[in-house]
Amino acid sequence: MDALRTADYLGLAGFFIGWAGYSWYADTSRWSVRSITHVINSYRMAWGRAMLQREVRVVDTTMVGNILTGIAFFSSTTILIIGGLVALLGARDQAIAALALLPFADTTTPAAWEIKVLLLLTIFVYGFFKFAWAFRLANYCSILIGSGPIQGRVLTPEGEAHACRAAAMLALVARHNNHGFRAYFFALAALGWFVHPMVFVAATGLVIWVIYRREFRSNAYRTLAGDPQAP
Repeated sequence: MDALRTADYLGLAGFFIGWAGYSWYADTSRWSVRSITHVINSYRMAWGRAMLQREVRVVDTTMVGNILTGIAFFSSTTILIIGGLVALLGARDQAIAALALLPFADTTTPAAWEIKVLLLLTIFVYGFFKFAWAFRLANYCSILIGSGPIQGRVLTPEGEAHACRAAAMLALVARHNNHGFRAYFFALAALGWFVHPMVFVAATGLVIWVIYRREFRSNAYRTLAGDPQAP
């Protein structure tokens, strides 16, 4: 007998289509230029140019260190979550019994439960790889900072090219780090599947709306974009 029902398959399809569709919209579509990520990239370019005009780059290395600290925190936290989910697979019967006590929870079979936990495991493993790669790229950024030629107030073509490389590498760090954060948000949506497939669908839509508001319609976006109406 199939462990999943039609409603479960519909919920999974909506989940993956929603995640992939939003990632395309926010990262590569023509509307992505209106996102907070696109706006902050111009500040990264300005940082790259300003960095080359400093002979002592303690400020720059400190800023990269702060980025590394944040990424390392989420990398280690993700590993702990993965370990907890693996342990949860071994406590299947107790977890199903506890979930059945919830008044609105849907009944589930052991096989369906394992599939749901495996979905969460897959999401967090994906998130870990994103954070780990972002961490490595941030280390490359520190090398670019150290190897940058010292420039005057007007950058030479060599200096401009180096600033572009540094800004592009910082943008890659942010992109992979953002994908890791996005995995956390969609993992929260996946928790709704444990309650009911329709809750899964609703939670996916809510998560997409929340991250859309934060990346495209937030006060932070308006402030960085120079909107005079921003608080």
